Amino acid sequence: MKNPNLTTLAEKSGFRETGRTDEVERLSQELAKTWPDAVKSFEYGRSAQGRPMRALLVSRTGAATPELLRARKIPVFMVQGGIHPGESDGKDAGFISLREMLEGAAAPGVLDKIAILFVPAFNTDGHERTGRWNRPNQVGPEETGWRTTSQNLNLNRDYTKADAPEMRAMLRLIDGWDPLVCADLHVTDGADFEPDVSIQVEPINQGDPDLRASALSLRDQLIDRLAQLGSMPLNFYPDLAKTDDPSSGFALTVYSPRFSTGYFPQRNRYTVLVETHSWKKYEHRIKVTRNTIETLAQLVAAQGREWLRLCHQADETAQNLGGREITLDYVTRWREPSRAGTAVDQRDDGEARTIEFRGYAYTRTESAISGSLVTVYDPKTPQIWRVPMRDAVKPLLIVRAPGAGYVVPVSYAPEIAPRLAAHGIAAVEVKGARTAIRANTFRARDVKFSSAPFEGRMRTQLEGAWAEELVNIESGALFVPITQSLARLIAALFEPRAPDSFAAWGLFNACFEQKEQMEPYVAEQIAAQMLAADPALRTEFAAKLAADPYFAASPGDRLEFFLRRHVSWDERYNLYPVMRVDTPL
Repeated sequence: MKNPNLTTLAEKSGFRETGRTDEVERLSQELAKTWPDAVKSFEYGRSAQGRPMRALLVSRTGAATPELLRARKIPVFMVQGGIHPGESDGKDAGFISLREMLEGAAAPGVLDKIAILFVPAFNTDGHERTGRWNRPNQVGPEETGWRTTSQNLNLNRDYTKADAPEMRAMLRLIDGWDPLVCADLHVTDGADFEPDVSIQVEPINQGDPDLRASALSLRDQLIDRLAQLGSMPLNFYPDLAKTDDPSSGFALTVYSPRFSTGYFPQRNRYTVLVETHSWKKYEHRIKVTRNTIETLAQLVAAQGREWLRLCHQADETAQNLGGREITLDYVTRWREPSRAGTAVDQRDDGEARTIEFRGYAYTRTESAISGSLVTVYDPKTPQIWRVPMRDAVKPLLIVRAPGAGYVVPVSYAPEIAPRLAAHGIAAVEVKGARTAIRANTFRARDVKFSSAPFEGRMRTQLEGAWAEELVNIESGALFVPITQSLARLIAALFEPRAPDSFAAWGLFNACFEQKEQMEPYVAEQIAAQMLAADPALRTEFAAKLAADPYFAASPGDRLEFFLRRHVSWDERYNLYPVMRVDTPL
């Protein structure tokens, strides 16, 4: 090693410890100082507590700005560490990998062909909340950071709503540097088994279908190389179908865009979810993560230009998605919405294949403490599990994109505009009021709010339909054209039934609250007058009573039947405020 100041605390301690953000600052400075021609260290944002958020651009191509990289068609490979600071493998392995590549000891020549954008500690505040028991289900290091930010937000649930200042800074970084491939580095939770790393790549199950073949190739080449280097890799995240029950097998998760794994496909780019296994020793996990980073760097160097061509082609395709169908949600098992409106109950739909999985022997016995069955693994006894694998992906939500775009009313523009800007989505302010504009509006017929907050928000599940009507649009509203390379992301944010839309995250919840209504005694009088004056209404009411016992037993629903048909009814109640238009404004 040329410079001992570039040794990580992990290495110095025999992989018992990991550094904090002061080490991130020191190592970044040392790398830039040692290789000033190849390393650019810069601050790309500030955390909620004011800590610097650090990124490194490492390349020997001579291009050190986004503009030069784009002009020269140099692929950018992003390595994202520390989104969950307890999972510190990515931070330590990233610094070691960069040092080895710069020294020429690993992946020789790749830095002449690509640029590596390294974020060592995305969640900087979480890195400073250290403790010995922050990751009790993980072998090392002795102390780790905390999973969430100082605002108690999980950044890997925030990619779409972008509530956290850290996420808005990250989105600006992504939009500016436009990484071709992003490796998001994690450590698993869950069962104990032999495989030491899982690799899940998109767009394979979602996004532009024309990128699927290249994403499969990327994944398979990476897995083959890791196996050659002594790992036992999986090509899916090992999510047990039933928590703590290995016999239930696995179910593939197609991640929605709140996660990094689901977000990048909406941008027509590749993402690699890397999950080392928490029960492997820290030194081994660092080695596996380092192998993964270096292999991906080699793959991007060898095939990145062709992948860039395919992604730019996908950008052009996305710009023509107006009026066409877009899939916004997927399922590998039937899902039944719960009354809470966020969680879902899942049941096996029978579509599963049997796989042989290299696990360990285990027992499941009733606990005297909890009364539930508890799994105990025996890692000294490898065992082949023959279990179901549910990985047949089916579309769950398909929508027709608007012909021209979405319109955000002026009253909501201050809330929505900064989020769109962070994503890099173009929006145009409407100048001058528009009257009698033909648009599509969405009225919810069923609204379910979550019973508890999730990531600081009361989630909302909407059922309803779009319908055409004439609307007035105020000056200052935002027109968001669908003719953008980020069209898939735009639809994911604005379609109200999409799993991670602004509506699903509760940004418009007040629209689904009834604010003005009659006292029951007044409603009774009005309903009686309406019944007496309208024979057709009497017939409709009688039919409803006969056909729907729940309606017949509910005084409130029976009164609402009449109030909805009265001139006093609030026509904006349950009206989603964002509109769709098929003609540009």
